[in-house]
Amino acid sequence: MAHGFLLTILLFTSIISPNIHACNQNERSALLSFNLTLSSPPLNWTSINCCTWEGITCNQEGRVTHLLLPSKGLHGVIFTSSSSLGNLTHLTHLNFSHNSLHGSLENKLFESLDSLEILDLSYNLLFGVLPLSLTSRNIRTLDLSSNRFHGPIPSSFFMHAWNLTSFNVSNNAFSSYIPSSICLHSNPLIRVLDFSSNQFNGNILRGFGRCSELQIFRAGHNNLSGLLPEDIYNATKLEEIAVPLNSLYGGISERIVNLNNLVILDLSFNQLSGILPLRLGKLSRLKIIKLDFNDLQGSLPQSLMNCSSLVELRLAKNNLEGDITKLNFSKLVQLTKLDLYRNNFTGKLPTSLYSCRSLKAIRLSSNNLEGQIQPEILSLNSLSFLSLGSLRLENVTGAMKILMHCKSLQILLLTHSFNGEGMPSDDDMVSFDGFRNLRFLSLMNCDLTGRIPVWLAKLKSLQILALDDNKITGTIPSWLGTDLPRLFYIGLSKNLISGEFPKELCRLPALVHELIAAQADQYYIELPLYITNSREVLITYGIRRILYGFPSFIDLSSNNITGNIPSEIGQLQLLQELHLDNNNFSGNIPDQMSNLMKLQALSLSKNHLSGKIPSSLASLNFLKSFDVSYNNLEGSIPTSTQLQSFEASAFEGNPKLCGAPLPNKCRTDAHGKNNRDDEDDGHQLPWFYIWAVFGFIFGFWGVCGSLIVKKTWRYAYFQFTDNVQDRLYAMLAVRMNRMKRWLN
Repeated sequence: MAHGFLLTILLFTSIISPNIHACNQNERSALLSFNLTLSSPPLNWTSINCCTWEGITCNQEGRVTHLLLPSKGLHGVIFTSSSSLGNLTHLTHLNFSHNSLHGSLENKLFESLDSLEILDLSYNLLFGVLPLSLTSRNIRTLDLSSNRFHGPIPSSFFMHAWNLTSFNVSNNAFSSYIPSSICLHSNPLIRVLDFSSNQFNGNILRGFGRCSELQIFRAGHNNLSGLLPEDIYNATKLEEIAVPLNSLYGGISERIVNLNNLVILDLSFNQLSGILPLRLGKLSRLKIIKLDFNDLQGSLPQSLMNCSSLVELRLAKNNLEGDITKLNFSKLVQLTKLDLYRNNFTGKLPTSLYSCRSLKAIRLSSNNLEGQIQPEILSLNSLSFLSLGSLRLENVTGAMKILMHCKSLQILLLTHSFNGEGMPSDDDMVSFDGFRNLRFLSLMNCDLTGRIPVWLAKLKSLQILALDDNKITGTIPSWLGTDLPRLFYIGLSKNLISGEFPKELCRLPALVHELIAAQADQYYIELPLYITNSREVLITYGIRRILYGFPSFIDLSSNNITGNIPSEIGQLQLLQELHLDNNNFSGNIPDQMSNLMKLQALSLSKNHLSGKIPSSLASLNFLKSFDVSYNNLEGSIPTSTQLQSFEASAFEGNPKLCGAPLPNKCRTDAHGKNNRDDEDDGHQLPWFYIWAVFGFIFGFWGVCGSLIVKKTWRYAYFQFTDNVQDRLYAMLAVRMNRMKRWLN
C-alpha cells in the first residue's frame, strides 16, 4: 500500500515537474532584461519559473514558445538589434498588439527568431521602413496594421516567406506600388492580403492571379488607379475583393463569373464605368455588392435577382437605368439593405420588394420613380431606414398613416417627394399612436401647407426634425421645447412661420442638460447619410453613420419671426449652430448668448437688431461662422481674435458699426480715447450721472445748507462778499484812472 502511494507521488511529480522547474534560465534572464527595457510599469514577473508568468507558454523542454502580451499598456523601444528577445530562439508566437511600442524593426533581431510563425504587432506606434526581407522561413501570419510604417514594401521582403498565409499592413503610410511579388514567393499558400488605408499609388500590377489560394484581397482607401488586372480573375478561391475609395476606372470584366466563391465585392467610390456583367447573378454565394459612387451605366442584369444569398446591394450614385418594376426582388429573401440612390431608374415603387421580409434599409431617393406608399410595406417588420426623397409621390397623409405603424422605423426621409399637399393635420392623424421609435423625420422641400401639427409632440424618440423649405404657417409651438426629450436638431427654415421665438424652446432637454445628452445611445444608421454642398458634390467627411454625428442645431432662418431674441437662449449650453437670419427680430443681441460655449455657427443677419454687439461674444472660442450683417447695430466691434477673424461682410449693412474688420474706424473723443471705452453695454454712462448728482448734493448743499442753518456763518459770508466787492471796485477804479492818464 505504502509502495503504491509512493509510486503515485513519484509519477505525479514526473508529470508536473517539467512545468514547474523546466524554465530555461537563459531565457528567463532574457525576459527579465526585456521587462527592464519597458518604460511602462514593469510586468509582474517575479516567480522562479518563467513558464508560469503572464503571457508566457513553454514547451516540454522549458523553452519559451509563446510571448502573448496584447493590450497590456506596454511602452518603449524593444525591437533593436541588441534586444534580449533575440535569445528566445524557440519563439513561435509573438503578440504585442494594442500597446504603445515605438521604434523601427531591426532585421538583425528577427534573424535569430527563425522559428517565428505568428507575429502580431498591430495597433502600436512603430515607424520606419520595413527590412529588406523576412528572415523567418516559418512565418505564417504577419500583422503590422495600424502603425506608422512608411515607404515602399521591398519586393525582396517575401523572398524567404514560403509559408506566409496572411499579410496585413493596413492603416499605415506605405507608398509606391502594391507588391504583387508576394504571390511569386509565397505561392500557393497566401490566403489574406490587406493593403488598405495606406498611400499606395499607381496601377494594381499583374501577379496576384498566381496566388491560387488567395481568399481575401483588400486595398481600399489608397491612391490606386488604372484597371483591375485581368489575372486577378484567375484566383478562383477569392471570397472578398475590397478596393473602395481609389481611382480605378474601366469596366468590370465578364470574367468575374470565374470567382464562384466570391462573397464580398466592394469597388465603391471609384471611377468605374460600363455596364454590369450580365452573368453577375451566377455568383450564387455573393452576399455583399458595393458598387456605389461610380459611373456605371445600363440596367440591372436580371440574373442578379437570382442571388438568393444577397444581403446588401448598394449601387448608389451611378447612371443605372431601366424600369424598376420589371425587376423581381422576391427571390432576394435574405436582402437586408438596398441602396439605389441617385440613378435613373423609372417606374413605380416596386411592390416585389415587400416580399424581402429581411429588409432593414431601403433607399430609392433621387430616381424617376412615382406612385404611393402601399400598406404592404408593413410586412417588412424589420424596416428601420426608409429614404424615398426626390421622387414623385402622392398622398403624404396616407403615407404617414401607413408608415406610423412600422414599429421598427427609425429613419424616415421623404425630402422633396410630395408637392404642395397639406401637412398631415391632427384631424388626419386621429387616434395617432405610432412612430414610437422614430429618430429622424424629414419632410423638407415639399411645399407642404398648414401648421406644425401637435401629433409630432408624441414622437418621444425623435432626435432630428427637418421641416425646412415648405409653406408652414402659424407660430412655433411651445411643446417643441418641452415635450421631445431627445430632440437636438430643429430645421424650420424657409417657411412662413410668424410670431415670436418661444421661451420654451430654450429649454430643450437635450441641449440644456449634459446628463441627457451623455445618455444618448450611439444608434448606428443602417445606410450612410451623404452630405453634399450647394453644387451636389459629395463632401466625403460628411458621411454620417451615427445620428449624434450631426451638430446640435436650430435653424429658424427665412421666416417672419418677430420680437426680441429671448435672454433665456443662454440656457442652450450644448447648442452648436443657431441660425435666425432673414427674419424680423428686433432689440439687442442678448448678452446671455455668450453662455453658448459650444457654439460654432451664429447667423443673425438681415433682421432689425439694434444696440451694440456684446463684448462677451468674444469668449465664444469655437465660433467658426458668424454673421450679423444688415441690422441696425452700432458702436465698435468687440476686439478679440475670434470676431476679428471673420470677413468684413459678416458685419456690413450696419452703418453705425465701426472697427476691424470693417474699413471705417471708430472716432476718438477730446482726450484721444477711443469710443470703445464705452462699449461695456452702457454701464459707464449711468455711473457718470450718478456721480454728478452726488457732486451736486455734497458741493452745493454742503455750502448753502450750512449758511441757512448757521446765522453767524451767514453774516460772516455776506460780510466777506461785500469786502471782496469793495476791493474789486477800488482796484478797477484805480486801473481806469491810470489808463485815462496814459491815453492823454
